[in-house]
Parts: sequence; C-alpha cells; structure tokens
Amino acid sequence: MASNQQTRPAIGELAKDTAKGCVGVVMGEVGGRVQIRPIRGGTEWDAMPDNVVTPSACEELSAHLAIRNANTRAGL
Repeated sequence: MASNQQTRPAIGELAKDTAKGCVGVVMGEVGGRVQIRPIRGGTEWDAMPDNVVTPSACEELSAHLAIRNANTRAGL
C-alpha cells in the first residue's frame, strides 16, 4: 500500500529546514529535534521535525556544488 505521506530525510542525507530556509546534512535527533549541520561544516542547529523536508532538485544541486567547491578549496 503506497503512502502519500512524505518521509523526513535520514541521517547523512540533505535536508531543508523550512523555518530557516537553509539546507544542510541531517546529523541525528536529540530531544525530539532534528540536528542539521551546515553544508560547509560547522555547528549543527536544531530544527523542529515538522520543518525538515527533502530539498528541491535545484536546492540539492546547489548544495552538492557548494560541497564540491569547498572540497576543491581545501585541496580534497
């Protein structure tokens, strides 16, 4: 049976926090909140689970490009 309910991105996947309008990587869940790390690294922020969605194709492409650019600058 198919479900129309959208699933939240899993740990390690890209996610968008609709409250902040930011895309990052899901690091885990603590205290009923989703922890998301900025794409270029740094400190995670907490997001309410209802505000965490899968980014659009355009947002995902931009995020992957930002990761690749950061890795290039770091010599990786």
